[in-house]
Amino acid sequence: MALPWTLHGDGKTVGAQEVVGPGERLSWPLTIGIGSQHVVAMFGATFLVPLLTDFPPSTTLLFSGIGTLLFLLITGNKLPSYLGSSFAFIAPITAATASAGMGSALFGIMTVGVLLALVGVTVQLTGTGWIDRLMPPIVSGAIVALIGFNLAPVAKANFDQAPLTALITLVAVILCTVLFRGILGRLSIFLGVLVGYLAAFSFGEVDFTPVADAAWIGLPPFTAPANPFENPAAVFGVLPAFLPVVLVLIAENVGHIKGVAQMTDAKVNRLTGRALFADGLATMLAGFGGGSGTTTYGENIGVMAATRIYSTAAYWVAGIVAILLGLSPKVGAVIFTIPAGVLGGVTTALYGLIGVIGVKIWLDNKVDFSKPVNQFTAATALIIGIADFTLNAGTLSFNGIALGTIAAIVIYHLMTWLGRVRNTA
Repeated sequence: MALPWTLHGDGKTVGAQEVVGPGERLSWPLTIGIGSQHVVAMFGATFLVPLLTDFPPSTTLLFSGIGTLLFLLITGNKLPSYLGSSFAFIAPITAATASAGMGSALFGIMTVGVLLALVGVTVQLTGTGWIDRLMPPIVSGAIVALIGFNLAPVAKANFDQAPLTALITLVAVILCTVLFRGILGRLSIFLGVLVGYLAAFSFGEVDFTPVADAAWIGLPPFTAPANPFENPAAVFGVLPAFLPVVLVLIAENVGHIKGVAQMTDAKVNRLTGRALFADGLATMLAGFGGGSGTTTYGENIGVMAATRIYSTAAYWVAGIVAILLGLSPKVGAVIFTIPAGVLGGVTTALYGLIGVIGVKIWLDNKVDFSKPVNQFTAATALIIGIADFTLNAGTLSFNGIALGTIAAIVIYHLMTWLGRVRNTA
């Protein structure tokens, strides 16, 4: 059976201004290299969520890989994306696990997946017009930007653990981008990580003890969600804490799709329904087996922005590698040796690139910032997202991405409506 990608040029060289589209690929060795960059990009954040919530990291990695392949299949290999752990689940998982156990948290994750899948089906049937009206360029640009800038504290936390290593990694990424041409320049992130890793090793920051103790092959631990009928009060009682996550995942998915569409083809926006359904299905599957809920990953938008390579073939490589890592404790242990300083250096650049994509949406759509409605929409949403405002209402918890998204939508439409009322009065 023929593969769904056409070879870009000779598959070995890429011009400085050329773009490799989702339906294209480079030679397989180069595609594997690009896919490896995506693994590096998602690695830190994907494992941070299970580490913070006491979920098994190998199980989370396995389901993130499976979810990524499902996402690619459902979107017809037209939407490059990696599905990694969503930070929006941290607060509800922590609360649910503390009050009713891990099984109840997994039931909450599954419920979020079901709701997100239903939203995806609705979008697929009704079209994306209502989403475009709900989130015009000023709103969607703000959402994309705040998703990237909201991650800044994560980058800083890793950076601060080994500032010199992080700085070396960041400088290496920048220098490789500027000094190298062709494919080497587009592998700048991966090369920067290698340089940073060597520096960390020389500084004694790499611990190989877990590698020696790990087995080569082994299944990760699986945990089933709680049966809601055995203890309905406890299981259903945690759901209110999970429901706001649906809004966050919608915002993250829509922001991701608009970001990819901005960099590739506006037709990608037509896949919004499929993308939401696919992420919902992947989240359901993860919750069923003991993994963290998934979302389209902004970290990997940064890789695409830096390389201008949007081939979904690279994401197949990343998904397969994630599955293999989840099934090989030994290989996974090697990846675990990447120290925080290296991740801090590379994510400082990647997270910033995500934010800049949101700004690019404004520029490309010629958003008029002389209008107060656009000023207040962007300004308020960005501050809420960057500062990571949090609102707790009983068992409900809204983080900076959710609150920033709500603020952008409400402020824009409220000010627009009031302006019309004033003009017609």
